[in-house]
Amino acid sequence: MDEQLYTNAGRLISPDLTPGESEELSLRPRTLEDYIGQEKVKENLRIYLTAAQRRGEPMDHILLYGPPGLGKTTLAGIVAQEMGVQIRITSGPAIEKPGDLAALLTNLQEGDVLFIDEIHRLSRQVEEVLYPALEDYALDIMIGKGPSAQSIRINLPRFTLIGATTRAGQLTGPLRDRFGVLLKLELYSPDELARIIRRSAGILEQPCTEEGALELARCSRGTPRVANRLLKRVRDFAVVLGDGTIDGETARLALGRMAIDKLGLDELDRNLLRAVIELYGGGPVGLDTLAAALGEEAVTLEDVCEPYLMQMGFLTRTPRGRCVTRLAYEHLGLKAPEKPDPIRESGQQSMY
Repeated sequence: MDEQLYTNAGRLISPDLTPGESEELSLRPRTLEDYIGQEKVKENLRIYLTAAQRRGEPMDHILLYGPPGLGKTTLAGIVAQEMGVQIRITSGPAIEKPGDLAALLTNLQEGDVLFIDEIHRLSRQVEEVLYPALEDYALDIMIGKGPSAQSIRINLPRFTLIGATTRAGQLTGPLRDRFGVLLKLELYSPDELARIIRRSAGILEQPCTEEGALELARCSRGTPRVANRLLKRVRDFAVVLGDGTIDGETARLALGRMAIDKLGLDELDRNLLRAVIELYGGGPVGLDTLAAALGEEAVTLEDVCEPYLMQMGFLTRTPRGRCVTRLAYEHLGLKAPEKPDPIRESGQQSMY
């Protein structure tokens, strides 16, 4: 499994799936009607699915890309459910050799869905074998070595490959071009996340008010996975410290106890901003230097902390390093220095 899965297993607001979150499977919607948010993606996908069903053909190959935790795996399951076929789930790092891919493909039935998560991490050798499988529904496999080696072509049933990636830019051009449908998933609005939280609370049989759901939604970083994780932790506080209902007051109490502020920043996020401000005068500072000062891995700061801080307009990247903005000073309750704001210099705008 992808080692990124375990990079930030201890962070409550990390969008990566943690090893113990099997309960998330029960919260996933099964149909497009139940799927909340991503309206543009849903509308187009519904048309593609209906057209494929009317033609009696398998769905074309689909590439889903966007930040982690937005529902790529869920959408793959919905495609299989809507088409009435089976789905096989694997990940790019798990397919180490061409033989592993051949075993997966030869066990598929007509119309089945093969879902490959983190598809950008497929090895070059496996990717080369995948090309004819996607275009011609055939496998070209070499048997033997040296002068006695021979190529064998194995015909495959027509299937649908759904690839998911958090880094679409790392996909090779030939692989990307073989997907007929490319769908980008966007971050969710607080209202959409509140609806997801209310739905999940209903499945978990956990009373939750509209105010409580919206309070959690504002802290969920635009990510349903984070929203569901916060819901499951806050319900513990509701049961032990409250009357069992997640309302606005209980949600605020629980989030405060978990050191998550009103914008969804946790202790690591705030420590990163404070380190740039207090140790390096607001920046610029290099990523490796910042990671050493915080005692964290550079990849953790770059992949988990920085994207959200940049979306919020608290952090900016410059050729000389990372700089915090005036918005970050204001959020932390600190007085900003009298100097040009790097976010205005770079032209970057806050998404919220």
